[in-house]
Amino acid sequence: MRLLLDTNAYTALRRGHVEVADLVRNAERLLFSVVVLGELLYGFRSGSRHRKNALELERFLDSPYLDLLDVTKTTADRFGRIASALRATGTPIPSNDIWIAAQTLESGADLVSFDRHFSQVPGLPCRLMGEQG
Repeated sequence: MRLLLDTNAYTALRRGHVEVADLVRNAERLLFSVVVLGELLYGFRSGSRHRKNALELERFLDSPYLDLLDVTKTTADRFGRIASALRATGTPIPSNDIWIAAQTLESGADLVSFDRHFSQVPGLPCRLMGEQG
């Protein structure tokens, strides 16, 4: 199974969330979105442990079992389709999350997130987690 971690799933993993850790441990491959990377780096710069968090993230990204996904033309097309579908049903979600959903669909992975609004995205394979603890 291929997993793409949302920002909050990465944070939960770093904090030792058992369910997320089990999913990651059993994954065939981990995928990471440049959008998630940007959200994390922004958050790190807003905190008091920027350097420590950035170094931990860099070590995580260096894993041979992880692929960093760039935004492609296909991603952009999927973004447009998803955003349009959500708007038509009156269920918009944050723009960054639409990009993450588009990359998840493009890569054929399952998204791991604590954000329930991902269930609004048609056809998105998503493993919604419980409490972040």
